[in-house]
Amino acid sequence: MGKVTGFLEIERQDRKYAPAADRVRNYKEFVIPLGDEGTKTQAARCMDCGIPYCHNGCPVNNQIPDWNDLVYHGDWEEAARNLHSTNNFPEFTGRICPAPCQESCTLNLIDQPVTIKTIEQAIADKAWANGWVDIVSLRPKTGKTIAVIGSGPAGLAAAQQLARAGHEVHVYEKNARAGGLLRYGIPDFKLEKDVVERRVKQLEAEGVTFHYGVNVGKDVSAKQLASEHDAVVLSGGSEKPRDLPVPGRELAGIHYAMDFLTQNNRRVSGENTDVQDPILATGKHVVVIGGGDTGSDCIGTSMRHGALSVTQLEILPMPPVHPNKLMTWPDWPLRLRTSSSHEEGAERDFAVLTQKFSGENGRVEKLHCVKVDARFQPIPGTEFEINADLVFLAMGFVHPVHEGMIEELGVSTDARGNVIASTLNYETSVPNIFAAGDMRRGQSLVVWAIREGRQAAHAVDAFLMGSSVLPRV
Repeated sequence: MGKVTGFLEIERQDRKYAPAADRVRNYKEFVIPLGDEGTKTQAARCMDCGIPYCHNGCPVNNQIPDWNDLVYHGDWEEAARNLHSTNNFPEFTGRICPAPCQESCTLNLIDQPVTIKTIEQAIADKAWANGWVDIVSLRPKTGKTIAVIGSGPAGLAAAQQLARAGHEVHVYEKNARAGGLLRYGIPDFKLEKDVVERRVKQLEAEGVTFHYGVNVGKDVSAKQLASEHDAVVLSGGSEKPRDLPVPGRELAGIHYAMDFLTQNNRRVSGENTDVQDPILATGKHVVVIGGGDTGSDCIGTSMRHGALSVTQLEILPMPPVHPNKLMTWPDWPLRLRTSSSHEEGAERDFAVLTQKFSGENGRVEKLHCVKVDARFQPIPGTEFEINADLVFLAMGFVHPVHEGMIEELGVSTDARGNVIASTLNYETSVPNIFAAGDMRRGQSLVVWAIREGRQAAHAVDAFLMGSSVLPRV
């Protein structure tokens, strides 16, 4: 694929970032594209692998070598058609996916993987710019109606696929706009919201009806909704945050990360700006507990607020900068990952346990911490304190919210609290009720949510019609 000897002749180059001093002044995306020629040159590095392990790394089964070859030869429109055949929203994944495909690239054995994520976004953005993103309908109307509850990436993917199969699809979203965490969780500097909105408009043009401000199980009866539709897809995500129940947790200034990010995204978009108690990092010492992407997003947002300092704490030990590729490749490796937000000025500390919070007048002022060993046990004599005016808990999510819809429907949940449904048919313990995305598999990546939404749509279509014209992958 690409140029046969390209990987030998062409050096790896990837997109650059705008300077940190400039990008923290606003919430705009700051990645600088390679341009058409630069992207074509990087696509030429794709090897003619006997086994393209990038396929193994990509949850949505993108045909990566194929569209790399098409880009190299300048056939961008066919590359866009190929890319959209497996991924409903490549402009999302091209921006925010951690790119497990690149970790699986054969050239990653020498730390020089093909810039798959960059090429993917370039194809998707060019498709939009040139009007190649079509309004699609696969077959005549079937007369079947389907309710999709939740408009995150799993719900959007399922809704689009089912509408294209000819079904009448209604998406119920508790918030004022569609997108789930794409809109309310991921900051604009990583994913500007007009990128989400244009996809929503495409879905509307394909026949999907959105119902906003409807919290199923609270505003409307979940059972009644199920009785009014031929099938229901639960795609509400995993929204129950992991707490830190230590002394002082009740102090003001300690917030769940998603409360902070959601409020800021609404502020940036002009939605619901009249907040009684705004969470602002301006002029404050901020501590983020949790070392994942959500914690990184809190860092970048705090820097844009004008925080005095930002410190990120992780209970796990510091991972290696360079993993042993012969031990990990082509699987996802444990290694130190430094995000653009980290580069904007955050301090990081690893193997740290927060034992308690303290403060005066009801507000947090300090974290009392200790270093831990490999079994997460405190190491005597390593206690220390950190000053903090604002603390964000970014330790992940434990399971979907059970109160309301899940309890009313009576669908079975597993030991982790997720809705039980197999990847074969995505059907829950209640007939006609299906589940996909984080609500079924637990907290995961956007690309996995898209995959599950697509597969659940295939399962629902086959359930209603006896067979399906939709792709299984």
